[in-house]
Amino acid sequence: MKGRSSELSTLGRSITAHAPARLALVGSGGSGKSMLAAALGHRLSRFFEGRIEWFRVGAWDFATLTEMLALRFGVSRGASSSERAEHLRRFFARTGPRLVVLDNHEDDRATARLLDAFRGSPVTFVITARRCLLAGVLIYPVTAPLATLGQSAFPRVKALTRTLRFSPLALDIADSIVGSRGAGVKALQSFLEDNGVSRVVAVEHEDDLPEVALLVEWAWQRLSVESRRMLTVLAHCEGDHVDAESLAQLARVAKNSQRALEPLERWHLVQEPVKGRFALHAVVRHAVRRRKSFDAARFYEHYVSLLEREPGRLEPEQTHLFAAMDHAHRTGNLNAMLRVESLLRDIDA
Repeated sequence: MKGRSSELSTLGRSITAHAPARLALVGSGGSGKSMLAAALGHRLSRFFEGRIEWFRVGAWDFATLTEMLALRFGVSRGASSSERAEHLRRFFARTGPRLVVLDNHEDDRATARLLDAFRGSPVTFVITARRCLLAGVLIYPVTAPLATLGQSAFPRVKALTRTLRFSPLALDIADSIVGSRGAGVKALQSFLEDNGVSRVVAVEHEDDLPEVALLVEWAWQRLSVESRRMLTVLAHCEGDHVDAESLAQLARVAKNSQRALEPLERWHLVQEPVKGRFALHAVVRHAVRRRKSFDAARFYEHYVSLLEREPGRLEPEQTHLFAAMDHAHRTGNLNAMLRVESLLRDIDA
């Protein structure tokens, strides 16, 4: 991982010397928290004998978090979140040390309750968060790689390092644009400056990074309608990642799906956390969401129908099921709630 060797060594030693540990990687949007957590998981895979799990937790509450863990580990859902937590404690005690990454944590109270519920279990938790107000957790600040040394982790676009404020996400996208000959460094620099990259402005929140939004704007102007639809679907999807077939169906580009996906991959606008499954970084997601809306009910119908037909696909689509549950509760749609509950009962059976 570019420019992160010292951080990985420090974090690795901290965990192996004090496991089970509770660690929070905290930094601004696009600083590289999730990538650092992923690299750390790979580094510690042998130490934990391959028992490494990744969950995107967002703002979900304690009940939803315990449901998610119970489904992943095949543990009884029980009658309440407290029962689920007890079943999970027994499972963790029986199966030995493991690493669990809770990515994109947002709800301090829910996460605090979850970690405290498993205090004493042989589970090391690594949290990624923009900010973390949790006691009993070691906070590790994450900054852009090599920023404190004033060096660039992307030699090809070294001249853009300060312009893009050392953002690893922005520099990675810019590097891919230049590497694919989409634009030269000088042309990209001119585009960024002409569109106000150096202005000082108030942002909406941690994921509102103008330097990334401008690179998305550069790409958007050059994307086909089909590619834009794919980006829009990924920007509004609440699940972890979307398989290529579902992405094509939701974006309604079945005939040209691979062609539509190619520039998104070429310019590193999409991530591929699992082979054949795609997602957006939260900062790119925010930039696209400001441009286009999408009907959340379409996600609900697509994934609930998919799991009703193929319940065996629960594991890769698990977060989509919880997003469907959240949608049903948020909209107050009783039929939608009952349909999800029926699906969960069938999966349990």
